[in-house]
Amino acid sequence: MKVFRRLAITIPAALLVLCLAATWWTRGSMTHMPFLKGRGAAGQNTLVDQRPWQTIESIAPLAVSAEEQSLAREAERLADHEVDQAFALALRQASLHTHTLTGGALAIQQKVAQLQAMVKEDQAHVDALTASLKQPNGTIADSDDLDVAKAQLQLGTDELADASEELARVSGDQRGQIQGELTAREAAMKKYDSQASGGQIAILSSTRHGTLAGRISAWFDQRSRMNLIKQAKADTDADIARLSAEHADFEKKAATASAAADTPSTDAARSKVARMSQAHALAQMHNIVEDQLDTQNQLSAVYAKWLAQVQLQHSIVGHLALQSLSWIALVVLCGVLLTTGVRNLLDRSHTDRRRLHTLRTIATLGIQFVTLCLVLLIIFGAPNQVPTILGLGAAGLTVVFQDFILAFFGWFILMGRNGIRVGDWVEINGVGGEVVEIGLFRTVLLETGNWTDKGHPTGRRVTFINNFAIAGQYFNFSTTGQWMWDEITVNIPPGADTYKTIESIHDVVVKETEKDASQAELEWQKTTHQNGLSQFKATPSVDMRPAGSGIDIVVRYVIRAGDRFEMRNRLYQSVINLLHKPQAMDELEAKAEPEPSIR
Repeated sequence: MKVFRRLAITIPAALLVLCLAATWWTRGSMTHMPFLKGRGAAGQNTLVDQRPWQTIESIAPLAVSAEEQSLAREAERLADHEVDQAFALALRQASLHTHTLTGGALAIQQKVAQLQAMVKEDQAHVDALTASLKQPNGTIADSDDLDVAKAQLQLGTDELADASEELARVSGDQRGQIQGELTAREAAMKKYDSQASGGQIAILSSTRHGTLAGRISAWFDQRSRMNLIKQAKADTDADIARLSAEHADFEKKAATASAAADTPSTDAARSKVARMSQAHALAQMHNIVEDQLDTQNQLSAVYAKWLAQVQLQHSIVGHLALQSLSWIALVVLCGVLLTTGVRNLLDRSHTDRRRLHTLRTIATLGIQFVTLCLVLLIIFGAPNQVPTILGLGAAGLTVVFQDFILAFFGWFILMGRNGIRVGDWVEINGVGGEVVEIGLFRTVLLETGNWTDKGHPTGRRVTFINNFAIAGQYFNFSTTGQWMWDEITVNIPPGADTYKTIESIHDVVVKETEKDASQAELEWQKTTHQNGLSQFKATPSVDMRPAGSGIDIVVRYVIRAGDRFEMRNRLYQSVINLLHKPQAMDELEAKAEPEPSIR
C-alpha cells in the first residue's frame, strides 16, 4: 500500500514538473507570429513584401471595442495602400533593370517576337471568321474552319506563354512574376470582407464581463492582443527605418541621374533619351518610396493608438477584477462573522448538548452553503442555459435520491400479492424478524435470534429502506398457512436399543404433527398443481449425527409459524417422557408402524 501511495503522489508530481518546465521552455512561442518575422518566414516565395497587409489581416479580427475596430479599419486601409505602392515600386525596378540579351536568351527573345506575331495573325483570322459567320439574329453559325482557327490560336497562346516564362527566367526579368503576385492579391482582396462596425465603446466593452471568470479571461486576452500589436508596431518601425534608407538612396540616384541627363554630351540623341527616361523612372520610384514611408509612419501611429486603447481596456478590466475579488473577500468575511455569531448565540442557549451540536452543525453548513453559492455567482455568474441546468440538476437529484426513488416503487411491490404484511416472519439482508411496520419508504422489523432454534426477540427494531424489494432480496417465511420447517435435537447415549429409540421418537413426532403435516401438504399441492411444479411432502424426518457424548438425533417437521414454540415444547416433553419410561416405549412400539422413516 505504501508503494502504491508513493507512486500515486510521485507520478502526478513528476507530470506537473514536466508540464511546467515545458510551458516555461515554450513561453516565447506566441510572442512572434509567423507573418511578423520578415519575408524569410511568411513571404519567402514572393518578390514583393506583403507583411503590412498580412499583419493587419490577422490582428484586425481581434478588435473588440468600437474604437479598436475603427483603428483596425484605418490600419487596413494604410496597409493596403502600402502594399499597392510596393508592387508599383517592384514593377518599376524590374523595368529599369534591363539586360542585354546574348546567345540563347537572344534566340528565345526572337522566338517570342515570332510567336507574338503569329498569335496576332491567328487572332485576326478568328475575328474575321467570326464576323463572316455572324447571323442576322446575332448568333454565330457552326463552322469547322472557325473551330480549327480557335484551336490554333489556343496552341499559339500557350506556346507564347511558355516562351515568355522561359525568356523571363533566362534574362532575369521579374516583371511577369510580380504581375502574377499582383493578380493573386487583387483576387484575394475581392474576397476579403471588411467587418462591419458593431462593437461597443471601450468602457461598455470592458464592463460587459460581469463575472470574475470573464474578467480574468478578458484580461489575459488583452495581454495577448497587446503583445501582437506591439510586435506589429515594432515591425512597422523597422520598415520605416528600411524605407528611410531606401528613400535617401533613391534621392541620391535621382539627383545623379537628373544631373547626368542635363549635362551636355556628344552622345547620340537616343542615349540622351535613355538617360532622361532613367532619371524620370528614378524620380517616380523616389516618390513611391516617399509615399510608402509616409504610409508606414501613419500605420505606426495607428498601431500606437490601438495599443493605447487596449491598454485602457486592460486597466478597466483589471479594476473590475479587483472589485470582484473584493466582493468575494467581503462575502467570505461576512460568512465567517455570521458563523461565529450563530455559534456564540447557540452556546449561550440552555439546550440539550446533542440537540445543540445538531443545530450548530446545521447552521454552520447552511451559512457555508450560502457563502459558497454567492462566491460562485460572483465568479461564474448566473447560469444562462436554464434547461441544461435543470436537466443536470434533475440527473444529480436522481443519482443522490435513487435509494428513496427505489424505496417508493419498492413499497408497491411489498404491497403486492407476493409482498409482505405486518406480522410476517421475514429475513431481509441477513436480518430475521417479525414485520411490525411497513411505511411508504421504510420497513421495520422486530429482530429475533436464530429463530429456527429459539425465536426470541433481541429487543432491537431494525429499519430497512424499501429499495431491497427491487435492488436486493428478502425471504418471507410466512406462506399461505404460515408453514415452516422446524427441528429439535436430542442427544442419546449409544446402545443396543438406539434404533428402537429413534423409531419411537419418529413415531411420537409423526403422531404429534400428523394433522399439521396433512394440511400443509394439501396447501402445497394446490399451489404446485396450479404452477405445474413437483409435489412436496411434509413427512417428518429423523437424522443421526455422531457426537462426543453419544448420538444427536435431529428431527425435522412441519408446523405453523405461530405454533412452533408450543409444538416444540410438547415434542420435547414427549421425548423426555419416552426416554425415561421404558414401559411407555414398549407400548408405543406396539402401536407404531413396522417401518418408520429413518434418515
